[in-house]
Amino acid sequence: MKTATQSESRQGELWRRLEGVNDPELDEPVTDMGFIEHAEIAADGRVDVGFRLPTYWCSPNFAFLMLDDVRSALEALSWSPKYHITLHDHMFAEEVNKGIADGKSFKEIFGSLAEDADLEDLREKFRVKAFKRRQEAVIFDLRAMGMTDSDIVAMTCATFEAYAFGSEEAAKQKARYREAWFWRFPNLSSNAAMIVDHEGGRIAPEALSTHLAELRSVRINMEFNGALCRGLKQTRYKEMEMIDGEPTLVDFIIGRVPGTEMRPHSNR
Repeated sequence: MKTATQSESRQGELWRRLEGVNDPELDEPVTDMGFIEHAEIAADGRVDVGFRLPTYWCSPNFAFLMLDDVRSALEALSWSPKYHITLHDHMFAEEVNKGIADGKSFKEIFGSLAEDADLEDLREKFRVKAFKRRQEAVIFDLRAMGMTDSDIVAMTCATFEAYAFGSEEAAKQKARYREAWFWRFPNLSSNAAMIVDHEGGRIAPEALSTHLAELRSVRINMEFNGALCRGLKQTRYKEMEMIDGEPTLVDFIIGRVPGTEMRPHSNR
């Protein structure tokens, strides 16, 4: 019984860690995107994670960023296991898998092919986008709870922490924005403004709607890319999206439902 309980505890911890790994471009957990093919714990505590992406030619720097974050997540596990991460069905799978296993950086793996790629600059661009997307959700939640634009832009870190967000989803968005805020401004005091632009500049109450228009464009772009990734992955791996236990119309149209595969027309 003790072994079973320990196994369940470790499995829960493993998935919580993996849920904290985001697709950097989309700011969505790799677990929600279906990129984790399997995550298994052997009897001796070793961990094996299989990872797959929507296409064979997905950008290798994006793939590396996610796998590097998976590696960090596994290294943070409480029982410090040995682990193995495998990228499947990708044109650079062999190079990336060996490099990740050896603890190499992106430039060490790809050498001259990496050219002057600076993954930290890329991470920074994605973090700015994540900050903006998460902030928009929080602002809409605060407005929905009756706060004026003046009150919203006046919120400090301390008042934001103390403010009770109503629904479970709103509380989740609060936590996500708080995380993004501390990524950007780790050294600011509790009296610092919480709703600011990505460089820390204050936003005037009358400018908040214009600011939201910029955030909206970021969100729409990310949501479109996310929908595209999901569609490509579902098509590639012949996955069907189920609604109320039934395939969607799209699944019938593109032939993912057995017996409905698209066939060429015949003149006979």
